[in-house]
Amino acid sequence: MYTIPEISFEEISGRDGNVGLITLTRPQALNALNYMMLNALSNQLDEWEAANHIKAVVIRSGGGRAFCAGGDVRNAYEHKMSGDPALSLFFRDEYRLNRHIHHYLKPYIALIDGIVMGGGVGISIHASHRIATDRIDFAMPETGIGFFS
Repeated sequence: MYTIPEISFEEISGRDGNVGLITLTRPQALNALNYMMLNALSNQLDEWEAANHIKAVVIRSGGGRAFCAGGDVRNAYEHKMSGDPALSLFFRDEYRLNRHIHHYLKPYIALIDGIVMGGGVGISIHASHRIATDRIDFAMPETGIGFFS
């Protein structure tokens, strides 16, 4: 199982199989996705998709004001200013992850509460099942700056 401080993974035992539980745990940054989080999420989804004992996956936030405020803009800006090519890899891998979630072979359930923007939309809206609270604040700011694919 992949472990980093910003995202946790656990398996919840059930009668007919286990549920893989993903919790975004970066509330100080509104659970904004950085590249390590993106890679950990992708790798864990691959592992659970191949595991016969996992019957479904649930993604949620660990509390706070946001499910996920998208990509880590501050980090992206720093990569852009330094000329680091990792920025293009982030977007490439983010979109691959969104596609993987859309075609995931098991139920992928997004529990959406609070702010959900950009990359947070990607990891939730492509789920096979979405459950949103009445506190959802949904936005795609990329369209306001002319960024779309």
